[in-house]
Amino acid sequence: MKKTLMNFLIKAKKEGYAGGNQVKERDKSYSTRFEEGNWKFHDNWFGGEPFGGREVIFYKGKPYWIMVYYGVDLTGKNLAIPTLKKALLNTLSDFPARGPTSLKNGKYQYKNKWEGNIKKFSGEETINKGNKQVYKANYIGGLVDLLN
Repeated sequence: MKKTLMNFLIKAKKEGYAGGNQVKERDKSYSTRFEEGNWKFHDNWFGGEPFGGREVIFYKGKPYWIMVYYGVDLTGKNLAIPTLKKALLNTLSDFPARGPTSLKNGKYQYKNKWEGNIKKFSGEETINKGNKQVYKANYIGGLVDLLN
């Protein structure tokens, strides 16, 4: 089941925020959704700068996995966001919660470090332009509601 979860999460990331598919909700948040078979993905966030949100994966209608995140693009002009989206499109197959450990995008350098695995984890991602940090986000998550 873990491998299926990770494969689904990779597809959901590519179809969601990183792929540009988002809708504005009535509560002024934004969402992306992706479904395939018994799996459903929902990413919902608020912001602007700073921003915060959560991703949930449902299996057969029940919550199965969650990740919450909070961060800020310090450029004030969303200049780090294209690098973030590129990182999310290049997520790792063995840890698809966020982007790869490192990614260069022109003058921007994305870095991601975490502890744990897809079942239970926490981490931090940053983007620098030269020696100046222009983006930072923290995240935490894992499997949920396994007793039901």
